[in-house]
Amino acid sequence: MDIQASGNSVTITGNIKSISDFQTIKNILEPMAATHNNITINIVDSLSITSSVVGYFNKLVLKDKVKIDMNIGNIQLMDLLRDLNLASVFNAKKI
Repeated sequence: MDIQASGNSVTITGNIKSISDFQTIKNILEPMAATHNNITINIVDSLSITSSVVGYFNKLVLKDKVKIDMNIGNIQLMDLLRDLNLASVFNAKKI
């Protein structure tokens, strides 16, 4: 997994699959969430995301009141978010 951040936007390429991926995402998003009310997350090609990442994104939305706009590149991940009823929570759309 590779992650790039700029302003209030994050772009993640590669599969999100490990605890270290979660830590990297959290370490980048935490200071961003402290300064922005709206964050755009572009997940270019990951097939899925770990439950820890889903939980962290949920915390950002529900507890920290950060609006997430998620752009998903892989249809399997988009289907997963729909199946988990998270597509609307994360404002996810297929790109």
